[in-house]
Amino acid sequence: MTETNVVPDDVDAAAQTPYFRRDESRFVPNSIARGGWGPSLSGHVVGGLLGWAVERAVDDPDLQPARLTVDLPAPVALEPIEAHTTVHHDRRRLRLVESVLTQRGTPVARGSALFLRRGAQPEGQVWSPTLQLPPLPTEDGAQPTLFMRTYGWGTELQNRDPDWADTSGPKYTWLHETRSLIDGEPLSAFVRAAMAADITASLANWGTSGLQFINADYTLTLSRLPEGPHIGMAALTHYSHDGVATGSAVLADRKGPIGSGVSVAIAHSGFRPTLVNPATE
Repeated sequence: MTETNVVPDDVDAAAQTPYFRRDESRFVPNSIARGGWGPSLSGHVVGGLLGWAVERAVDDPDLQPARLTVDLPAPVALEPIEAHTTVHHDRRRLRLVESVLTQRGTPVARGSALFLRRGAQPEGQVWSPTLQLPPLPTEDGAQPTLFMRTYGWGTELQNRDPDWADTSGPKYTWLHETRSLIDGEPLSAFVRAAMAADITASLANWGTSGLQFINADYTLTLSRLPEGPHIGMAALTHYSHDGVATGSAVLADRKGPIGSGVSVAIAHSGFRPTLVNPATE
C-alpha cells in the first residue's frame, strides 16, 4: 500500500545483507541486527519488523500510517522471532492494528499502529517551529554508524560537518538505510520511517558523556510518508530527572518535515555502537 524505496545500485552488495531471513513463519536475525547495548537486537530492526507486520494488515491505499508505538520491555535475543498481528478496530476513517513479537512463545516486543483515511486538507495556517536541518551531503562513502549509513552533525560518533560540531548542542542526522529488513525485500516508506524513529532516543538523549539512556519505547507519528531513501532527523527536546528521560525529534525528507518521534528511556550505561565492515557482513 506504500511507496517502495529500492536500495541504490551503488551500495556494496555485501552491505545489502538483510537483517532477517525468513524460515517459514519465523524471522531469523543475522548478526548485523545486533544493537549497541549487548547481545540483543537493535531497537530499530525490532521496530522495523513491527512496522512491516502492521503494514501488511492494511490493504487500503487511502489509509495513511499516522502513528506507530513500539514497546521494548525486554531485550530481544538474537534468536528466531514470530509476529502475531491483530486488527482491533476497522472503521471507515481509521484502522487500529497491533503486532506482538514472540520468542520461544514469550512476548518480547509490541507495536500498535493507527491508520487514518486521507482526505481534503483544511484551509488556514497552524504554527509549527521552523526546522533547522543541515543539507543532505552529496558525497557517498560515509562510514556506517548507529547501524545505518548516517551523515550526522553534533556528535563525536557520527560524521560531522564543522559548522555543526557542538557536542553539547542540538543533534541532527540524515539516515540512509542500506539494508533490506527481510530476505532482500525492498523497504517500504513506512518501514523505513519506523526504523529511523528509533534513533530519536540517540539524538535526544546524547550528551557530553555520550549516550547514557536506553530506549524503553518510542512513538512515530507521520503526516505523510517519506519520499526517497534519506530521512533527516533533528532533536527537539530532552528532559530527564532521577534517571528517567523523555525526548523528541522531527523527521523529514528532502521536501521537508513529515512527522515526529518521541522516546521514553531509562538511565543505563554501556552503549557500544559497532562500526560495520561491509566486507564481513
